[in-house]
Amino acid sequence: MKQEEFVSLYDFLGKAAGSKLGKEVYRAAQLSSQPTVIKHVDNPAYTGKIVMYKPEFLRKYFNGLTTTITEPTKTTTTDEPIGFPF
Repeated sequence: MKQEEFVSLYDFLGKAAGSKLGKEVYRAAQLSSQPTVIKHVDNPAYTGKIVMYKPEFLRKYFNGLTTTITEPTKTTTTDEPIGFPF
């Protein structure tokens, strides 16, 4: 049986992704039910947990094929008319 391949963002991008991008990719993976693997690393540059993803998911994500889901913005209502520029 073939073992599934998972890669870290560092291995996929060839550089550290940073906390913000890492959280965005993780959120997209969770929202699209993508499998992930958590791994502990200990090297001179970083010690801690990393998340690994299927390469196909990362290719789609970074090519803009994965929908980015953002938090809804707060809507404020008012009785005043909206001043459209047209």
